[in-house]
Amino acid sequence: MDKIAVIYWSGTGNTELMANRIADGIEKGGKSSETFFVTDFSKDKIADYDHIVFGCPSMGAEVLEEGDFDPFFTDIEANLKDKKVALFGSYGWGDGEWMRDWEDRVREAGAVLYDEGLIIQETPDSDGEEECVDFGKGFAQF
Repeated sequence: MDKIAVIYWSGTGNTELMANRIADGIEKGGKSSETFFVTDFSKDKIADYDHIVFGCPSMGAEVLEEGDFDPFFTDIEANLKDKKVALFGSYGWGDGEWMRDWEDRVREAGAVLYDEGLIIQETPDSDGEEECVDFGKGFAQF
């Protein structure tokens, strides 16, 4: 399959901006993508994609957003075996522990993780937006 799903949660718009720039990069990398807010994506759609990009900011004590995103991710984890997965998100504090923990969960689910998760502090500036585009291009070739 050449289609890639970009699934994200965003409260302030920072992670949404990252999702859109990553999707731009995927397109520039020669693949098509569809971008979904997490509540607009159902578990049964996971089977339609071999490549999935997940985005969620760090919340609270460096955890995934607990109202929508973490319950969704917990529900689909068992369906990630052998899928190629990339992770991204914004943060305002901490050292990226939430991303390292999330990477571990993806590996434990049997997915093939692309690179390290992309994290950007607060709102991506122009360099951060370009970093997102490059991340998407790289994942399109993964």
